[in-house]
Amino acid sequence: MKIENINPQLQKTYRLIPTLPIHNPILLRFVQFISRFKLKRKSLFGVAIHDYKLANSGVRVYTPSGKTSGAGLLWIHGGGYIIGTAVFNDRECAIYAKELNITVVSVDYRLAPQHPFPAACDDCFAAWEWFLDNADTLGVSPDRIAVSGQSAGGGLAAGLVQRIHDTGGTQPAGQALFCPMLDDHTATRTELDLIKHRLWNNKNNRGAWTYYLGQPPGLKQVPLYSVPARRQNLAGLPPSWLAVGDIDLFYEEDTLYAKRLTEAGVNCEFYVVAGGPHAFESLVPNAPVSIDLLKSNYQFLRRVLAL
Repeated sequence: MKIENINPQLQKTYRLIPTLPIHNPILLRFVQFISRFKLKRKSLFGVAIHDYKLANSGVRVYTPSGKTSGAGLLWIHGGGYIIGTAVFNDRECAIYAKELNITVVSVDYRLAPQHPFPAACDDCFAAWEWFLDNADTLGVSPDRIAVSGQSAGGGLAAGLVQRIHDTGGTQPAGQALFCPMLDDHTATRTELDLIKHRLWNNKNNRGAWTYYLGQPPGLKQVPLYSVPARRQNLAGLPPSWLAVGDIDLFYEEDTLYAKRLTEAGVNCEFYVVAGGPHAFESLVPNAPVSIDLLKSNYQFLRRVLAL
């Protein structure tokens, strides 16, 4: 993809960002290894940070100082289901906690290919149940918790919301999905390989889905909740907010998912950024287009969380 296709506010940063072939198993193992050594802060922007172990995974909790609003956010990091840790989103989670005065719980889920589906899905559901079980201690109302995530984290968030809906009980107040990775069929479209999308291209996408599903993408049958876009009935899901750039590899699948949510009767806001490549709001957070996107996201969260 030519740099000229990218929004001018973002071009300087994306000129410097390589698209690593992390579908290569050797490089993937190396990236996973070095990811373990990222500094773990105990506080950021005046927000306290604590880690808690669960049975197979963990959660990272961000608590603002003083009396909180009583609302919460379950955050799920991205990384194609194969890389990343909760620590990578310390900045975003701490800002959510501080600016919205909410408690944020970030899921440190297991990664493929060492742990294919349903490991990450189960870890996210376990984190949701932990959040509900500890809501009183955290000063959070269980019915005022939203679910959010970026990229693969957005896909996991979408699948989690579907699973919670089917399980019953307390439901999320809303879901907010940043450039979510929702549909394995995109990976089967080899013509998209030629576009060479910035940061996350279709070769990485194909490898990631293969690692996560434990089978090639696009097969007729996939496990329930593994590919959120495959769900036939989206009715009954909570209010939704979905954002993506129009040059993101996931633009078409995200557009269709937002359309299907609306057609199913779900109140869904769909935010599109012209010339927005994958995950730009995290990589260039001070760009005006990123600030505007996050304003929309904050407005949605304030409404569904009754802030």
